[in-house]
Amino acid sequence: MFEQTTSEIKEKIRKQLSGIGNLPAIPHIITEVTQLLDNDKTSASDLCKVISKDQALATKILAVANSPLYGLPRRVATIEFAIVIIGFEHIRNILLALSLLDTLRVRKSLDWNHNEYWAHSLMVATAAKRIADDLKYPKSGEVFTVGLLHDLGLVILNKYMNYDFKKIVKMVKNEGVTYHEAERIVLGYDHGDIAEFMLERWNFPPHITDAIVHHHRPSLAEKNPVLASLIHLVDYMTYKLGIGNFSWDTGYDFDENIIDILGFGNHEYLEEFILSYQELFKWHFESLN
Repeated sequence: MFEQTTSEIKEKIRKQLSGIGNLPAIPHIITEVTQLLDNDKTSASDLCKVISKDQALATKILAVANSPLYGLPRRVATIEFAIVIIGFEHIRNILLALSLLDTLRVRKSLDWNHNEYWAHSLMVATAAKRIADDLKYPKSGEVFTVGLLHDLGLVILNKYMNYDFKKIVKMVKNEGVTYHEAERIVLGYDHGDIAEFMLERWNFPPHITDAIVHHHRPSLAEKNPVLASLIHLVDYMTYKLGIGNFSWDTGYDFDENIIDILGFGNHEYLEEFILSYQELFKWHFESLN
């Protein structure tokens, strides 16, 4: 089970998911935005007109821009200004991420709290962007996108592979293993691998897909291990600090390799770094709720 190659795992997931008839397609609004972004003459006003057609999406963009951890210097009141501040380079991926999560929304059940899932996803996204900025990572906008979608595979698992999802939940309850261990036992792969199928289907950039696939083992990321490590760090921080954490991360398996990848030097310094964000995390999480 654990000796499968990457290509064998991808093919297995592709077979399982490609037979599902109601997998979501890319919304028309994203296609419109993509076409506009391909035109050098497109302005923030042009994008604003298209995005404003979807009020739910527009509201989420403003919420992102005004998040305490997103790091903008002042309140953003309009979509046009949000586009200018976020930047054309990242706006498409953020819109894609928000649309994908909204399309795949799963109703609350005894085994799934979607509000907790959303709060955790937004917490990781905004905190990872803030930490990326603090560490002088040059493209913190893409860190936000990866953070928002890092657990995308869990929603797909719940919504389209529910038999396996329930089997995993039952194993965790009855045998005391972590969710991540149970995924590997039941499926032979994990939710990062599952996300890859949908991300490729929705035309996300390969380095973003790679970081999401490997957010639990960032040292294995081939395209950009620093990007994957930033998400892994913040995902771990929510668990370690107990702020914005998600039940699926109980017993989080920390990849020690990120200490070198992110240049922390040693574990003691990393622990101090994590604790230095505790109050900021609390403040931000309270604002989410």
